Amino acid sequence: MKRSVALLLFCTLGMSISAMQAAQAPSAGQSSAPKAATHPTATHAASSDPALLHPALLKAKAPDAYEVTFTTTKGNFVVQVTRAWAPLGADRFYNLVKHGFFTNASFFRVVPGFVVQFGISADPKISAVWDSAMIKDDPVKQSNKIGSLTFATGGPNTRTTQIFINLRDNGQSLDGMGFAPFGQVTSGMDVVQRLYSGYGDLPEMGGRGPSEAAITRGGKAYLDKNFPMLDSIVSATVTSPAPAASTPPQKPASPASAPAAKP
Repeated sequence: MKRSVALLLFCTLGMSISAMQAAQAPSAGQSSAPKAATHPTATHAASSDPALLHPALLKAKAPDAYEVTFTTTKGNFVVQVTRAWAPLGADRFYNLVKHGFFTNASFFRVVPGFVVQFGISADPKISAVWDSAMIKDDPVKQSNKIGSLTFATGGPNTRTTQIFINLRDNGQSLDGMGFAPFGQVTSGMDVVQRLYSGYGDLPEMGGRGPSEAAITRGGKAYLDKNFPMLDSIVSATVTSPAPAASTPPQKPASPASAPAAKP
């Protein structure tokens, strides 16, 4: 299911597709051909946490406030999450970070002056099991101001793993559509603003970037082959307070012994 911020938003923001493409086109004398990959630290997902294959079991409650440090191919940035802003979103983000979901995931949608989007796993097997692991919506308590993090959605109560960072104050357009911020970039916003945007928006938005469906099917290998300049996440770690050591989740009991756990 596509969970991008809807095309309607471009009209709401007064941004035409042609203007977006013009803003992202190479300047005169600059080649538009993709360059060779320049991110040696970004590698394919090799050894994912097995717990990520069981979304229904990753339901730890997040601390009231916690900090996540993102190490990326462009530099580091830090996010402060306040659970009271959007409890369900903050819990989901906490579990994803704690189990390494974002490792090697690419910033596949970068629209200058609007949003940066990420949150499709580098491993297609993991993307497949999370695609239907939806959480209910949180009420909007904070505005989508610059630097705020919000889950993307494909409609009411469809949030899964995709997240966007606002690159400007988008509250006038997004707050009323139900996008509930759960965190804020507190340092390194300059890094976020410099993430590679040369491919433009998603194809369905008139850009030359990758489609969500293709990323979901092909993962990081697909992106490295076809969109080698995209920046990606080397690691995302809960740095304050430090989380307790994880224990492998137990698989749900078989129907013969007990009812299976529901997602």
